Amino acid sequence: MVVGQPSQGVSGRAGTESEILAGTIPPRFVITGSVNEHFGWYNSRQALERTFMAWIRTAVSLISFGFTIVQFFQRLPKMEEAGARLPSPGAPRILGLALIGVGVLSLAISSWQYRRQIAYLWSPQFTAIAGLTEHPHRTPALLAALVLMLIGLFAFGSIFFHLA
Repeated sequence: MVVGQPSQGVSGRAGTESEILAGTIPPRFVITGSVNEHFGWYNSRQALERTFMAWIRTAVSLISFGFTIVQFFQRLPKMEEAGARLPSPGAPRILGLALIGVGVLSLAISSWQYRRQIAYLWSPQFTAIAGLTEHPHRTPALLAALVLMLIGLFAFGSIFFHLA
């Protein structure tokens, strides 16, 4: 078997974690614990962080743009002369709520995906190459995503209930 190649069991399917640990089916990957494998694992970990932070940036842009649209069009009639009116005055509010909702939803989905991938990278099959500790090193990105989700939910609620 080639190192790094997925191994299929006798049935042609990859084994579950309990089957691999029990020794009833060969592991998906043969890990030797070399420096190259550690740096490959570390690069995967950093790519996961970069991807999660890109999701956070996108979600913040959606939330802030949605809130800005609503605020701008709420104050527009006060700035204009009395003659000009929007053809559909509720459309900016609906668009803003949709953008904020998509931003919060994308933060929730990407946070869930991030946690699943971190759990996978720190699973027992990778302990030989993951590092010295058995617990994943925490980064502030997940906390930032949670805080931004709360801010987004507050912005959504304030617009939905006409508080802003």
